[in-house]
Amino acid sequence: MDLPGLIHDILLIFLGLGLILGGLGVVLLTNPIYSAFSLGLVLVCISLFHIPSNSYFVAAAQLLIYVGAVNVLIVFAVMFMNGSEYSNDFHLWTVGDGVTSLVCTSILFSLITTIWNTSWYGIIWTTRSNQIIEQDLTSNVQQIGIRLATDFYLPFELISIILLAALIGAIAMARQ
Repeated sequence: MDLPGLIHDILLIFLGLGLILGGLGVVLLTNPIYSAFSLGLVLVCISLFHIPSNSYFVAAAQLLIYVGAVNVLIVFAVMFMNGSEYSNDFHLWTVGDGVTSLVCTSILFSLITTIWNTSWYGIIWTTRSNQIIEQDLTSNVQQIGIRLATDFYLPFELISIILLAALIGAIAMARQ
C-alpha cells in the first residue's frame, strides 16, 4: 500500500496506541473478560501492522487465526470460569503484585534502554538469495513463502513471540 508519509505515520501512531492501550488492558484489568477483549484489540492491531508493508496475506491470516480462533477460544474459556470472584470490589495490592510490577517495569526499562542504545543501521535484517528471488515463481504460495523467509522473517518471529507470551498469560489466568 503506497500511502503518503503523513497518513502512513498517523496510521502507525494509531496502531501503536491501540497496541499500548490493549496491552495495558490485558495486564491491568482485573476482569478476565475485559482482559481477553483487550487481547483481541492487541491482536487486531498487530495484524493491521502488516497492511502498510504490503503483506496482506499475513495480515488476513493472522486476523483469522489469532483473532478469529485463538482469541475466541480464550474468551470462551474465560466465560466458562466462575466469575463471582471478579467483582468490581476494591482490593489492595499484595506483595506478589508489587514484586510482579517491579519485575515487569524493570524488564520494560531494560528493553527501552536496549532499543535506544542499539545501532539499527548496522544490522542486516534479511539475507536474500539472488537465485531464489530472480527465479520466475509461478505460485503465489511460493512467493508468500519466500517473502516470509526473507523480508518478513524478523517481524513474523517477533509477533509469534509476543503472541506466545499472551497465550501463556491467558492460560495462567484461566488456571487460577
